[in-house]
Amino acid sequence: MSHERGIISIKDRQRTAVRIGLPIIQVLLFIGVLVAGVGPLLWLLKSGVSTSQDILSGPMQLWPSGIQWRNIPDAWNRVQIGSYLGNTAIIAIGSMISTLFVCTTGAFVLSVLRPKWGPVVTAAVLATLFLPGVISLVPLYMTILKMPVLGVSLQNTFWAVWLPSAAGAFNVLVMKRYFDSIPRELIEAARIDGASNLRMFTALILPLSKPIVGVVALLTVIGSWKDYLWPLLVLPDPRLQPISVALPRVAKTTEISLQMSALFLAVLIPVVLFLVFQKQFLKGVGMSGGIKE
Repeated sequence: MSHERGIISIKDRQRTAVRIGLPIIQVLLFIGVLVAGVGPLLWLLKSGVSTSQDILSGPMQLWPSGIQWRNIPDAWNRVQIGSYLGNTAIIAIGSMISTLFVCTTGAFVLSVLRPKWGPVVTAAVLATLFLPGVISLVPLYMTILKMPVLGVSLQNTFWAVWLPSAAGAFNVLVMKRYFDSIPRELIEAARIDGASNLRMFTALILPLSKPIVGVVALLTVIGSWKDYLWPLLVLPDPRLQPISVALPRVAKTTEISLQMSALFLAVLIPVVLFLVFQKQFLKGVGMSGGIKE
């Protein structure tokens, strides 16, 4: 019977010091990771239902003046957190749809159809990953102000956020890598059966790619949810701004207790999304060979 190899040998594990000390170290590491990961969220929740005076005078004390549950509805109404969350949801869903459309179709062309110019496009897409995002910020902003050919401005429209997020080289390459792992026998069998490219894409490739599609969708939603700089530039109208842009702006005129409540509501949604879809996310990320034979 083979044993799984590790840093500590089987003989060392039999020693009393190792047998007692190793579980203690593991528990301490687990507690440290738990405090580092969950601690800020719990503190944010505690601050969100505390008074401003308690937050400033005793940030680590547990509600000296009692739990202020009314802070959450006050943050929803007075800070208009619901409107900003709605804008954020629209931006996140639109970015997800546009990103999935571009990366799946682009990867399908490069990986499945394999045109002669495919390697050149793949190399060009890969090269963009080595360019810092700040380099393309000004040209992209000028493009949004006046679209080529159309001559219209997309500023103060959600399209200004949706379209740039769709052109992500990383997502295209990740999707292409997954499509490359699909056995060519399945693709050739579909061609022999007379399936068109559109039929092959919708009935064969996409159903087999649900794990990676889910990963890209979740990463896009979370990335859009926390994005700050680009929405700040292209959405100067406060009525269209997402929560990441609106909260720093309203912080100047809002008491700190309501700010904490608003921050907790803003952070809660992506955390819940990850917890709900963590199985699909981890499965998609951990798949190294794509499709099992």
